Formats: sequence, C-alpha cells, structure tokens
Amino acid sequence: MSETEVLRCIGCGAPLQSEDPKAPGYVPEHNLFRDDVVCKRCFRLKHYNEVQDVGMDSEDFLNLLNTLADKKGIVVNVVDVFDFEGSFINAVKRIVGNKKIILAANKVDLLPKHINKNRVRDWLRRTARKYGLDAEAVVLLSAQHNKGIQDLINAINKVRRNEDVYIVGTTNVGKSTLINRLIEQSVGEKDVVTTSRFPGTTLDMIDIPLDETSFMYDTPGIIQDHQMTHYVTPEELKTIIPKNEIKQRVYQLNEGQTLFFGGLARIDYVSGGRRSLVCYFSNELNIHRTKTEKADDLWHNHLGEMLTPPTSASHFDLSQVKRVRLETGKEKRDVMISGLGFITIEAGAKVVVHVPKDVDVVLRKSIM
Repeated sequence: MSETEVLRCIGCGAPLQSEDPKAPGYVPEHNLFRDDVVCKRCFRLKHYNEVQDVGMDSEDFLNLLNTLADKKGIVVNVVDVFDFEGSFINAVKRIVGNKKIILAANKVDLLPKHINKNRVRDWLRRTARKYGLDAEAVVLLSAQHNKGIQDLINAINKVRRNEDVYIVGTTNVGKSTLINRLIEQSVGEKDVVTTSRFPGTTLDMIDIPLDETSFMYDTPGIIQDHQMTHYVTPEELKTIIPKNEIKQRVYQLNEGQTLFFGGLARIDYVSGGRRSLVCYFSNELNIHRTKTEKADDLWHNHLGEMLTPPTSASHFDLSQVKRVRLETGKEKRDVMISGLGFITIEAGAKVVVHVPKDVDVVLRKSIM
C-alpha cells in the first residue's frame, strides 16, 4: 500500500491497524474501512474523556522530544518509584533543553507502608541528580489510588508560570491513569480534551487546556528495551507488575544457593557467609530456592512449569541470558532487575545475576 493509500485516524493521524491493541492507530477490524474512522485511543478520549497510553519506541520518542527543545514550557517526568532505574529516561534532560522538570514518582502505594517517605523523596532526588536531572520538585503519588494528585498540581502551578506542561514517561508507569486524574481534578469539565497535530510524529500529542493560553500535553509512553516487561506476554505482564503493596520475602541463603524469580531471572549467592536476601517483587511472582549446582538443569528442564512466568519455555530464550557479577561492598545495597524488582543485600556479599542480555541490572544504595 502506498503512502497515499494508508488509512489514518481522523483524530490523531496515526496509521490505522487492527493487529496490535497496544500500538498506535488500533481499531477493531470490523470498523477499519468505515468512513471517518477514529482509533480506539481517540474514541475513548472523545466519548469517555479518558487517555490511554500507547508505546512508542525510543528512537521515535526521542525525535518527538527533540521538537520540544525550542518550545516554552515545563516537563513532568513520570517514573515508577518501584522501578525507578528502569523507568527513568536517561536522555530526557539533554533533549528537552533548559526546561524545568518535575519528577512525579508514581506507584508509591507499592512500597511497604513503614518506609520513610521523606527518605524515598531524598533518594529519588539524589539518584536523578546522579543521572543528570536536577528536579525542581519531587512528588510522591499514587494515580491508581488518587493520592498525591493535588500535590502534583500545586507543584506544576508553582513551577510553570503560565507556560505549557509536557508529561513524559515510559510505558507501564501509570501515566495515562495520572493524566486522567489530573483532568478530573484540575479541569473538572467534560469534553475539554482535544487532539492536536504536533510536528515530527504520526501519533499526536494530546492537549488539555489549563487556562486560556496554555495547555498540558500528554506524550506517548516510551518503550525501554532494557525492562523485563518487554520480554513477557500481556498475560505474564499481569503477574510481574505489582498491583498492591509489596510484601517483602526474606530468604536465608548459604553460599552456593540460588533464587529464581519465576523463570525470568535468577541470583546466585556466591560468598559472604549465611545471610538474608530480602526480595521485593510482585506478590504474584513465584520465587524458588535451589542449590546453584542444580540451577542450570532446573532452568532448562522446568522453565514454563515449576519456573513460571514464562508460561511456556518457547517464550524465553535461555541462550540469550547474560551473567552479571556484583559485590555489595561496605554498605547495604539493592540489586535492581529493571522491570521486575529488587533484592536488598547487606554489605560484604558477592552474587551473580542471570537475566536476558538486554535487561539492565543495577547495583544501588538501598532504598529501604
């Protein structure tokens, strides 16, 4: 089909398709060739005032952000507080230029209730600064539970000085839910959301009027290939993405023992004497302990059965797994598996983490 024959959504301009419900331009096949077709995202926007996130790969997303560099406004960077390293966009500061940035840390409800929120906020600010982002404000919130939304609105109003607001974030950080909460609280009217053509992208930004002269723009979620979430099926995703407060699971390990996280990753405890490994993963994700000497055979023979997700061995390529050697050094550390969870380990331990080759493993100061 030539470019002139491509069917496009009359709302946002995305090419229409009926294969992938999560991709831009999705419309059920039976509606595909009707007159004046809008994609599912625009349909829900028009009729329910509801924004749905769609993924955009990193190259397209960075091209989109490049168009922001010369525009006035501030940026709200939404991150997943449970998966900060995985959901942080490393290039965001470089690309949006000198715009002021508010860090909106979503899903705070997943952290244990006893955790010190001020310490988490300070930890987020320090870590973001390490990655080159000096945030104007750090706001902890839970879009799902409608907490912290007014704090974010207050921070936006304090920083923006009547300028436009651009909301950016990766897929699965809850950005769409947050946008919908902001619409409810800051606008409070129906039919105020429009779609507007924005140069440099086929999928348009969605604008929400803030006042007579400025708008809040929602951008498509960026797909980060280094997150485990992109190596599982939609059904398996429901198991690995936490829905409720994380219950810590503590395992006493001897040297030469291994913990499997489903069949997606494992950590071998090499040395440091008998000690506790404290695991923070989705409550639905099965953790299995075994001897390291048996771990390879177990992974090959029971993937998709005892070790699940994946629900089938065919969903996971064991030949594409890397080994990451880590030492906790002189203080308590978290071993963060991007898009999956983290393990808190006291000082003086040596471990080896096994993950798909493109998934990031980060050793960080403990958030707990």
